[in-house]
Amino acid sequence: MSNGSDPTAVLAALDRAQDAFEIVGRGRTAFEDGISADEDWKTQLTKACRLLEVVDTLQSQGGYYTAVIEVCFGAVERSIEAYALAMTNDTLQNFQDHQFSYERAHQIGLFERKTAEEMKDLYSENRTESYYGGGRPTEEQAEAMTDLASAVHQFAVSQIREGGVCLCD
Repeated sequence: MSNGSDPTAVLAALDRAQDAFEIVGRGRTAFEDGISADEDWKTQLTKACRLLEVVDTLQSQGGYYTAVIEVCFGAVERSIEAYALAMTNDTLQNFQDHQFSYERAHQIGLFERKTAEEMKDLYSENRTESYYGGGRPTEEQAEAMTDLASAVHQFAVSQIREGGVCLCD
């Protein structure tokens, strides 16, 4: 139990992390290359592109199944969010719940109800287990999630009226 005796290194790192997210007054900030700041949908789309790039990097190194699965779920969500933000009046605040992306994918016509529900179930039943549970992710699961994340991303990109934003092209 903490009783004012938390390690100095942890407290210093926590302060630094909190300060790092307070961008104001930090001088010239170095943002991640490739992430668009033009509009929220472009930001989410390019985040998905970068996440898929990370997946490729991890897959090429082999053995990082937990990380691949986690990053793939993030890429799927960012891709769905990009579509929703580009094609509706949704805002980023609508997507504070991970499962909302999957529900919204059907509501806005990106996917049929059954497909959206199956993706939501996949998230609910397996992401939680692979991340928080005692399950040990497999190579097959990581490869299947890579395929799913890529397919969802490519489809969402193809449905957005404004092109030329995807970094994956």
